[in-house]
Amino acid sequence: MLSVSSVKILIAEGRAPTMKTVLVTGAEGNIGTRLRQNLSSSYTLKALTREPVPGLESLAADVADLAAIAPAFEGADAVVHLAASAEVDTPWPDVLHNNIEGTYNVFEAARRAGVRQVVYASSNHAVGMFEVEALPGLFTCGSGVMVDQRVPVRPDSLYGVSKAYGEALGRYFSERYDLGVYCLRIGSVLQNDDPTASENVQRPNSSLLNDTSETDRRRRYAATWCSHADLARLIDACLRAEQVRFGIYYGVSDNPYRFFSLDNAKADLGWW
Repeated sequence: MLSVSSVKILIAEGRAPTMKTVLVTGAEGNIGTRLRQNLSSSYTLKALTREPVPGLESLAADVADLAAIAPAFEGADAVVHLAASAEVDTPWPDVLHNNIEGTYNVFEAARRAGVRQVVYASSNHAVGMFEVEALPGLFTCGSGVMVDQRVPVRPDSLYGVSKAYGEALGRYFSERYDLGVYCLRIGSVLQNDDPTASENVQRPNSSLLNDTSETDRRRRYAATWCSHADLARLIDACLRAEQVRFGIYYGVSDNPYRFFSLDNAKADLGWW
């Protein structure tokens, strides 16, 4: 990152630094909306969405149509890929269309356009069977369970399978085409940003958790919660970490119920 003195020198020489241009897919969604609010002052943002976003340079297209989405990537330095069917119990046709075909198209369009970085919104559900296996005692302080980035993938759903696929695809594009790829196994990003709110625990977000109590669901939201500010700082850290070529990081806020490790995010990215 440029120091204040470096910026002053560049401006004095008529070479003021320009902000990195970042394309956000799915910018109209829950996470995309929060990111636009938190990152617009640090980056030049544009969007790839199903519907145009008012006040933001955006292209409306289906991510499963490579030719249609390609123009959105022109001039982008980095991509934050959020567009997907996000429900854990999403049926296979939607998973295939939006999460499998769409994710490939985003990586391929980024490669063709010369984009240097992709931040990929993966999910904790890529390793969700570790959570299911550890029930019912997992959602207590000091459960002794800590899942890090080195564990084998254990998807808990077809949605989780699609996210594990995206991580593997990102690894391929990173090593085959020298693309910087940062896979974020994001936890629970809530519209009201409050894991204790009653409306967040009325029903489980996966059929595998149907038998959990409301108390356990409340603790799970605390364990997997990622605040809007923490997620924005994590993505910002990825966009600034150009020395890292590939990484898998957990997007959860630090709390006593947490069972996902934050150690490599702190070591690689300086984020916690």
